Amino acid sequence: MPDPDPFWWRDAEPSRPRRVEGGIQINSTRGPVARTWWSQRFLSVLESLGVGGRLSRGRSYARAGQIVSLDIDVGGAVAQVQGSRPQPYQVRIGVPAFGKAEWAAVAQALTDDASYAAALLNGEMPRDIERVFEAVGLSLFPANERDLAMDCSCPDYAVPCKHLAAVCYVLAERFDADPFQILALRGRHRDALLEELRARRSAAPAPAYGEDLAQVMDRFWASGELPEQLAGPRTPPDALLDQVPPFPIEIRGEQAAELLRPAYRALGAEI
Repeated sequence: MPDPDPFWWRDAEPSRPRRVEGGIQINSTRGPVARTWWSQRFLSVLESLGVGGRLSRGRSYARAGQIVSLDIDVGGAVAQVQGSRPQPYQVRIGVPAFGKAEWAAVAQALTDDASYAAALLNGEMPRDIERVFEAVGLSLFPANERDLAMDCSCPDYAVPCKHLAAVCYVLAERFDADPFQILALRGRHRDALLEELRARRSAAPAPAYGEDLAQVMDRFWASGELPEQLAGPRTPPDALLDQVPPFPIEIRGEQAAELLRPAYRALGAEI
């Protein structure tokens, strides 16, 4: 067997990439890239799968705009990333898409809880939406290494290479702007999901409030037993008037409190 090429390093890419005019770049110039909880969750999942430690290799690429193109569709994202060679590298990040039956179960679970449907119809990602997927035996984000595929045409053997890592950062910012792109990776685009949620909510039978209320009118309201009369002297019904400061004016020579006293005593007699 011939010896390995001793000059393998000649295929390695130099550190300075070719400049791209109008390339896709992230807005973050320093600090964390992800701003929303769902994009932070996406990056944290990559870290939990053992690739997060190498993500920083592509941060400078993402900030410099080295990504020529990026398309997000069912099952993953494909991109072209410009390195030092004349032709951009072909990059792909893939996740398995859910089938129709699986998405039907998710849509029904989202419809059953009005708060989830309302948030999605408002363009927001519910914070605990992962629980909905888990309840039907699915995972919104990649659950393990088999749930995430990363490929790049560059000669770097590391996964992710800096080209893949750059695309991960751009994806995180795309998710910040539009959380529905996370759902698109799993097989359901924004319009299709929202249309299904509206259809399921419209088809849900309305409760027969009038009929149910008529059936329980005899027990709809019931009070508990009245407390026993408290022991002690009865307070005169006009005692409150004795605590009111005198008015600065009189009515036909009488204080207002004295004019009101007969009415207070009459009300006390009726109780």
